[in-house]
Amino acid sequence: MSSIETRRKFLKVTGVAGVAALAGCSGNGGSGSDTEESESGGSDSSEDMSSESESDSSETTTRLSWHAGGTGGTYYPLSNEVKTIVESNTDFSLNVQSTGASVENVGSLSDGSADFALIQNDIAYFAKNGTGIETFEGNTIDTLQGVATLYPETITIVTLADSGIESLSDLSGATINTGDLGSGTQVNALQILDAVGISEFTEQNAGFSQAAEQLANGDIDASFVVGGWPVGAIEDLANTNDVQIIPIEGDSRTAVKDAASWFADDTIPADTYTGVGSAVETVAVQAMIATQSGVPTETVEAVTAALFDNLGELTIKTDFISAESAQDGMSIELHEGAEAYFNS
Repeated sequence: MSSIETRRKFLKVTGVAGVAALAGCSGNGGSGSDTEESESGGSDSSEDMSSESESDSSETTTRLSWHAGGTGGTYYPLSNEVKTIVESNTDFSLNVQSTGASVENVGSLSDGSADFALIQNDIAYFAKNGTGIETFEGNTIDTLQGVATLYPETITIVTLADSGIESLSDLSGATINTGDLGSGTQVNALQILDAVGISEFTEQNAGFSQAAEQLANGDIDASFVVGGWPVGAIEDLANTNDVQIIPIEGDSRTAVKDAASWFADDTIPADTYTGVGSAVETVAVQAMIATQSGVPTETVEAVTAALFDNLGELTIKTDFISAESAQDGMSIELHEGAEAYFNS
């Protein structure tokens, strides 16, 4: 069985149970109900017990689980900046976890092991509407809700400069890393390859950092990466190897956009990566914060307010993330807490 057939079989049989299984059941989710309390010694007198109770109450911190993506992409470092902001401005603590990203994160939100997660807007639409990809066909994730859109997630196809791959058509017959199994990156990669008629290739599945190592070692010919530029794993690769970014342009770009309306034109500026001196035309989806209906309204409003009232503390994607643009490309209904913040 080919790797593509294996992937299709995997996605077909997952269903709703599979979506939840993709989450890996990790984290400290629980819709804002888990608390982390300080413990202290003391006498058994009622006065001391009362004082201890008041101290514990004041020092109680509600723990929230926030699922990000691979450490080599943008989701993970951005999520850790969000963690710092939220913990500095609320009584919540965020447990940020590295994951396989969008599709897996939908599973985490669906089974309640995540309170918040970063996902792509197209994956959010598929999950909410039970369509788009086999994982969600007929399996609507009703509890999925939106918080805010953040920035364009650029589709980057990277190869080494001496690979002989200069266009999408050159990927026919190649060994291609399409991203972690079940990730939004994999979904987008297969959509793009299918849209331009490339069906013969060997598929590998790994996160961005591992894909960079695979390229450097000659184990793969090219890799799809989805994330806001510059992507750390590509930067690291370009600093030690001569790389080339394969464009999605002209008729190929038109075919991709005709096949999937959520793709938009995008450009990777010249010199974003060492040795890539010219701008590269491509397409993008949108990164967004999602949550689930079990998270209390006041929790979502507080986390949303903490982030968007303190955007000046971010260092990543600062040109794109704003309260004014936070509903651009929102593909699913808002959680009441997010709605309360943005409509206040």
